[in-house]
Amino acid sequence: MGSPVQGRGAAAQVDGEGVRDRWQREVPLLSEATLSISPADLDDRLGASLAILTQIGGHEDVIQRFAHAWDTGEISPAMLLPTKGRIGTARLEEAVAGPRDVVSFLACGALRPALDAYFADCRSHLSDRLWVLGVCPFCGAPPGFADVTEGGQRRLACYMCGSGWVFPRLQCPFCGHQTAKDLVRLDAEEKEEGYFISACKQCHGYIKELDRRVRWNAGSALIEDWGSPHLDLVAVHAGYWRPIPSLIQLARGA
Repeated sequence: MGSPVQGRGAAAQVDGEGVRDRWQREVPLLSEATLSISPADLDDRLGASLAILTQIGGHEDVIQRFAHAWDTGEISPAMLLPTKGRIGTARLEEAVAGPRDVVSFLACGALRPALDAYFADCRSHLSDRLWVLGVCPFCGAPPGFADVTEGGQRRLACYMCGSGWVFPRLQCPFCGHQTAKDLVRLDAEEKEEGYFISACKQCHGYIKELDRRVRWNAGSALIEDWGSPHLDLVAVHAGYWRPIPSLIQLARGA
C-alpha cells in the first residue's frame, strides 16, 4: 500500500530503504503514494495561478471552465498530478477543454507548496547515481530548468515539487537520447555568458541551462527561467518545445 500524501505540513512516511528500493526500480515516489490533499489546501495557490493567466490574457474561457469544474468537484487534486510523460491527466484537459500548457502551468502552481513540504524529509536519501531518469525522482514531473553546478554536474530542477537531481550533460532528459550529433546547443543572438539552451533533434524537446560556475550569484531556477524569455523564443522559433511552458509561451498561445 502506498504512503499517503496529506495536506499542509504532511511528510512522506517512507524510510530510506523503501525510498531507495523505488528509485532502483525507476519508480518516482509519488507514483506509489495515495493522494490525500484537500482541494481547500490548494485554493490560494490555484487562485494566484489563475490570476497570472488572467493578467496574461487570452485564456478567459479556459479559466472560467477550470474554476467552475474545481468549485463543483469535477476536478480533483489527484487530476493535477504528473503521470507518465505529462503533467495532469487527459481527463483534466477534457474537463476544461484547454491546452496542455495551461493545465501544466496551473498544476505546478497549485501543488508546489504541498509537494515541496511532503518530500522535505526524503531528499537526503537521493545520491547522484541512484536515479537515472529525466523525470523527477520524487513526483515524476519533467524538469523545468537545468543548472551546471560548481563541480560541473548538470542538475535538473522540478517545478512541481521543488526538487533537483543530477543528470548526464550529454543526454536528453525527455527522451533519453545520447547521440552527440542529435544534441544541440542554441544561443541567443546577443549571447549572455553562462546561459544557453540544450535541445534534442530526436524528440525536439529543449531545456534552458545556466552555468553557475560563471553566474555564481544568479537566482533560483524558476527566477532565472522566467527572467530569460528571449531564450524560449529562440528555441520555439527553431521548432523545439518544452513540457512546462514559460510565461511567454502562455502569452503566445493566448
